[in-house]
Amino acid sequence: MAWRSSGATNRELIENLSRNNLIKSPAVKEAFLKVDRAHYAPRSPYQDTPQSIGHRATISAPHMHAAAAEKLLPFATPSPARPAPRVLDVGSGSGYLTHVLAELGAATVVGLEHIRELRDLGEANMQRSEEGQGLLDSGRVRFVVGDGRKGWDDGEGEGWDAIHVGAAAREVHGELLGQLRAPGRMFIPVEEEGGMVGSMFGVWIRMGRGG
Repeated sequence: MAWRSSGATNRELIENLSRNNLIKSPAVKEAFLKVDRAHYAPRSPYQDTPQSIGHRATISAPHMHAAAAEKLLPFATPSPARPAPRVLDVGSGSGYLTHVLAELGAATVVGLEHIRELRDLGEANMQRSEEGQGLLDSGRVRFVVGDGRKGWDDGEGEGWDAIHVGAAAREVHGELLGQLRAPGRMFIPVEEEGGMVGSMFGVWIRMGRGG
């Protein structure tokens, strides 16, 4: 149904993703409605297709971002057991999903890029809306440069409740996985044999007390 989900406006795109059951939960739908994809996609922002954003990177198709948000929702949303969720977005690119994850209610969202120009792009895109600028000003969202395979240590030593990885990988690097809290969840595209990614993804869940 992804190919039928495009729209003429941001609301129409999100409504079509919801109608086609690609967005399932009200919380995820509300978060996506708050973030205008036109601030992040360089052209035809309401088409359900990936787009190049330069530096051999893309902004994923909206249905892929929806799948990630749905899978990470229980770990990115405040709850009695997890009152201040921490989320790491590896390969944050345009910053679109980084913003959406913050709108889910996460207390801290860090967008991690290995290319400074992409790190700057994500931050600049968020600054295009009053809501995005507010999240940056509050410190709830920030963008950094680093090696995603090693995750990100922000000095608090607390790890991450949810980790999104935007680039396909043949393996999950131990240093990154070691930063996932227990319980915690990682969403990562899976590279199939032959180098094909398609719509495949993996979800790693680290269980622990209360998991």
